[in-house]
Amino acid sequence: MGAGIDTPTAEDCRLRPATDNDWGMVRKWLRLPAVEKWWGPPSSTEAEVIRALGASHSIARIIEWRGEPVGYAHAVDAMTWGDELPEDLEAGTWDMDIFVAAPHARGCGLGPRALVGLRDEVFSTTLATAVCVFASIENEQAVRAYEKAGFQWRRIWQDPIHGPMWLLIADRPRA
Repeated sequence: MGAGIDTPTAEDCRLRPATDNDWGMVRKWLRLPAVEKWWGPPSSTEAEVIRALGASHSIARIIEWRGEPVGYAHAVDAMTWGDELPEDLEAGTWDMDIFVAAPHARGCGLGPRALVGLRDEVFSTTLATAVCVFASIENEQAVRAYEKAGFQWRRIWQDPIHGPMWLLIADRPRA
């Protein structure tokens, strides 16, 4: 938990639709060393965000904490990524990505809260059967956030760009 920072509540954390007006801010965030370390070089991450912002089978959100934009998240129908994902990923799975860019908003539980919000939005607005996330095997903080948000480890996948990644999945809740 961050020094002097309370655990975010539902009232503190909000996911709002990302718009073209947010592009400059998101682009700046993608160049932050803490974001670039886990998301990768800006050239490829910018393309991923642009793709998510413009795709009909995606949900792109700005994470706001106490009314301030502090991060970005998106969910994309994984099948739109084509050959870039594991072959055994079940049809109907959506791929989620998230980062908290603002240093003062990291380490206080905001990531898991935003993940749950985005996961729930995917399940309530799409026919997704599951949502997945990929986290570097070296990024324990992210893996713990995913676990807190209800994701379960499935296996290690060798990403051709980022190397070994945990594949974590949250299945659609049963009715």
